[in-house]
This record gives sequence, structure tokens and C-alpha cells, in this order.
Amino acid sequence: MPWSNQTGNGGWKGGGTGGPWGQRPQGPRPTGGGANSPDLEDILRRGQDRLRRAMPGGGGGGGKSAFGWVLLVLVVGGVLWLFKSVYTVQPDEVGVEMLFGKPKAELSEPGLHFLLWPFETVDTVPVVESQITLGSGQRGDNSGLMLSGDQNIVDVQFAVLYQVDDPKNFLFNVDDPISMVQQVSESAIREVVGRRPVQDVFRDDRAGIADEVRQITQDTLNTYQAGIRINAISIEDAAPPSQVADAFDEVQRAEQDEDRFVEEANLYRNKQLGQARGEAAQIREDAAAYKSRVTQEATGEAQRFFSVLEEYRKAPDVTRKRLFLETMEGVLKDSSKIILDQNAPGGGQGVVPYLPLNEITRNSSPRTGGTVERGTNN
Repeated sequence: MPWSNQTGNGGWKGGGTGGPWGQRPQGPRPTGGGANSPDLEDILRRGQDRLRRAMPGGGGGGGKSAFGWVLLVLVVGGVLWLFKSVYTVQPDEVGVEMLFGKPKAELSEPGLHFLLWPFETVDTVPVVESQITLGSGQRGDNSGLMLSGDQNIVDVQFAVLYQVDDPKNFLFNVDDPISMVQQVSESAIREVVGRRPVQDVFRDDRAGIADEVRQITQDTLNTYQAGIRINAISIEDAAPPSQVADAFDEVQRAEQDEDRFVEEANLYRNKQLGQARGEAAQIREDAAAYKSRVTQEATGEAQRFFSVLEEYRKAPDVTRKRLFLETMEGVLKDSSKIILDQNAPGGGQGVVPYLPLNEITRNSSPRTGGTVERGTNN
């Protein structure tokens, strides 16, 4: 290595009497005890000389100092360029590389990547689903208070689940896309709640309100091409303001009682309707059975009449007498009278004193009677 101010005496400064650090080597100095120890001032002086020679312009020729500065700048610039040119994309992100500020068509997948800085730069965008919770209690104010369609005030807290589906639009079309999601979703839910009765917000149609808010928010973001997809809107809490919470609780309990009474009335109605339908079905069955029985009896009577008519045509006198006897039997079978024929032998004379009429009356069959009468058979 060339040394500055070299001479012909062994390359030492000062005619061979000095070393490369500007002074000659010195031997050990005796101390009071005769031991060899380094000189502290000599060590400090030698360190200062080394530092001056390492720094540009710290000693030696001007060419060497300029070269040192250039080398130092190149090393520092190379390290900085390498640090800026190599980047890493995390598993939940994608990278958007830009050449002179214009985004490239390809997206950088998770992993280690290289670009030509400063001509190329990169921005990373998270692509996993994220959540924003809005409403009272989130900012310490009454931002969740809304006016419903029936002029009631309701305090709503809801969550927005969103995901970046177009990283380029997300980076370049909107200045602050997250703030835009908050503002648009708040405006949408106030619009929807302002058209609905308060009971829909409390319990009746929360899912319908959330879906309508999601649709309005998504349409608005699509209009601005924000590159964000709204996955869901969830109404986490809806309650009346604290000043009127007790009155609303009373109303809720009254409505629950109303629903219970309606359910009990429906159960009673269904029970009575079931019984009435069963009785009606039984009556219809009885009527059908009665109809069938009467029809069958009428048919039998008609057939019997035709059979009697046929016999009457064959023997009118016999048939007439038989019909008379059967008719009289049917008429007098429940009578309590006993009828004797005067045309019979003896004419029934002297019969009454000798007959046990009381026994005959008690033991008489339905075809005989207990009272004796005389009559004639015409």
C-alpha cells in the first residue's frame, strides 16, 4: 500500500526514523520497577492519527481523501437503495407497485419482492375482512341517537364488516376510504331507521334493516369506486335513550302481555273450533245414518206392501181378514181390556164369576187385557 511522504529509508516518515503513524517506533521504557508498560499519551496520540487518516482530508494526499468520500457515499447509497428496493408482503396483504406513480396491472402476492427504487414504489393493502363499530359509546357522544319513522328516538350501535376487493381503487380513488365507510354507513342507517317504526329497530325487523343499510352503503361506495365490499351490517344494540328507558320498558312489558293474551286467545279459539268441528262431523254422521236407516225402512215397507198386494190379488177375502186381524192386534196389544166374542159357544154367559180376572190382568200378555168386555164380531 503506498504511503504518503515516502522516503528511501525503508518507507518510514522522517528519513527512516519515524513509523507509518508519523513517529518512530519506540522501545519499552523502563519504569520505576523496571517493568515494560505502554505510554497512555502515546496510545491516545496514535488513535487520533488513525482517525484522521480514516476520515477524508484527515491527512495524506487529496486524491486519497476524495476517493474515501466517494466510496463512503457509494456504500451508504447502495445500502439505502437495497433497503428501499426489497420489500415484503404479509400473508393478509397485497402489494400495488407503481412505476413513476402509475400503478402496474399486476398485484404483488405475499412474499419477498424486488423493485427499482426510486423509479418504482409500492403500497400494501390489507385484504382480510375488517370491522368498524359505530354508534353511541364508541366516541363518547350521542352519535347513535336516531329518529324513527314514528317520531321516537332510538339509540343504535351497529358494526360494519368490510373487505378491500380492488386495491388500486382503494388507494387512488378516495382520499380516506375508511372514514368514507363510516360516514356512508351512518348516513344509510339514519335514512333507513327514519322510514321504519321503532319496533322494527328494537326487535321486529332488525335483519331487514341491516340488509337495506348494507345495500345502500354498497351502492354509494360503488358510485365513488372506493374498491370496498360491504360483507354485512350487524345491529348490535338498539335501546331507547336513558331518560325514557323506564317508560319504554313499561311499553315493552305491555306489548309482551298483549302478545301472551293473543296467544292464549288463539289457543282457546283453536280448542273451541276443534270441538265444534268434531260435533258438527258427528251430527253429519248421525244424519247420514238416520237418512240411510229411514230410506232402508221405507224401501222395506214398500216391498212388503207390494208383496201383500200380490197376495191380495190372489185371495182377497183371506188377505182382507188377515190384514184386519193384524191391524187389530197392533191396535189392541197394549190395551188392558179383555174382549170376548158373543158369537162363540155359550156367548160368554156365566164366564165372569168364575174367572180370576185380577190374576189374568196382572199376568196378561201385551196381547190381552185385564178388563172383560162383551162384544160382537161383525
